[in-house]
Amino acid sequence: MIKILSMNNFQELRNIIKQLRSENGCAWDKEQNHKTLLPYLIEETYEIAHAIEENNPDALREELGDLLFIILVYLEIAEEKKLFFVQDVIKKTAEKMISRHPHVFSDKKLETSAEVLNHWHTLKDKERKEKNISILDNTPKNISALVRAHLIQKRASRVGFDWKEPIKAFSKVKEEINELEEHLSNLKDSEKIREEIGDLLFATVNVARLLKIDPEISLHEAVEKFIKRFHYIEKTITEQNKTLHESSLDDMEKLWQKSKNI
Repeated sequence: MIKILSMNNFQELRNIIKQLRSENGCAWDKEQNHKTLLPYLIEETYEIAHAIEENNPDALREELGDLLFIILVYLEIAEEKKLFFVQDVIKKTAEKMISRHPHVFSDKKLETSAEVLNHWHTLKDKERKEKNISILDNTPKNISALVRAHLIQKRASRVGFDWKEPIKAFSKVKEEINELEEHLSNLKDSEKIREEIGDLLFATVNVARLLKIDPEISLHEAVEKFIKRFHYIEKTITEQNKTLHESSLDDMEKLWQKSKNI
């Protein structure tokens, strides 16, 4: 018989995870490790983002629960291997938050969000210096390349390595477009073309960042717009008792242009 958890009973959830990974637990759960769980961790994060975009509190509650569960499994695996313990994580995080919020937990004056962020970054840069690591190190490789490019550029910008104005960054976009166009005359040189497309995307992220536009959100909106317009093409062609394969590119292009006015 399934026991219903009491409200806010964190330990009971941890006990469930321990049982799932025990000798008589679930075969799948027992096989998991920090690496195999990574795709699920990333997936849950994106599902949380989707729930927020949809303004769906019920979905958000559920997805946050799923993410919490995966995090607790990560912690359980760490304890099993004696890498670290939950108390260590909580203690370290509490110390870090207190240190980075001296305007709340001590008498330091940080009155604006900009001052708070500047203090936060100063402390992080100090930590990197003590560990002898680059300001660009420790950027996660498993996130969207668009997000990572944005993050890398922001870090470089903090030490002054940046374009002064968006229009100057846009000149780099035009330069990359021209270089890509030159290489398109030789489609066999796929490696160079791939490199130039990467440079173009990276330069475009720079422009978006300087305009304070999140490139991931901007691209996401563009994808959604494409889907909406393509749905219109599909719907209209179906109403004409035809299939997409039976329609010419010219026909679809005309419908595409019409979809822009809907």
